[in-house]
Amino acid sequence: MMTYLFTYFFQYIIILMMLEKADLIGALLAQTIYIIIILIFISRLMKKSQLEYGLGLILLLTAIPLVYLLVTAPSLERAPLYYIQIILMLSFLIIEGILDYILKINFREIKWMVITYVVLFFGGTGGMIGVASHAGRGWALSSIILFIVMACLAFIQRAITGM
Repeated sequence: MMTYLFTYFFQYIIILMMLEKADLIGALLAQTIYIIIILIFISRLMKKSQLEYGLGLILLLTAIPLVYLLVTAPSLERAPLYYIQIILMLSFLIIEGILDYILKINFREIKWMVITYVVLFFGGTGGMIGVASHAGRGWALSSIILFIVMACLAFIQRAITGM
């Protein structure tokens, strides 16, 4: 009986540690994604295409911790919405990587592609607020603020550069 209690207790502690770690990774990742995208939009406004390209590559690397969060989600008993949020962000990164870095398609001039891309962009980045909120109210609030800054810059840089 005592062995069972100790085993159960240690499993509980390990699950709590995994949960906290995953929550913090999710929050930091959301913040990182927002900051990188903000810097991408600023670099577009400053006509620094090499900086924009490099930041885009760094953004694509955020897929690695997103996959980690997706893989650990079942053991943390995450709600279905959590999976949707991460899958949307991963989908955006995959589409971004294919269109801008692999095929190098100038899709921003094709209306239906831009609309699809923008919906996926805002769906993915907006979902990261939900991922960050698992780490607490402060993380959620700072993610919302960064999301709003990012969204404003998205529309400003689109109006100025047409991209």
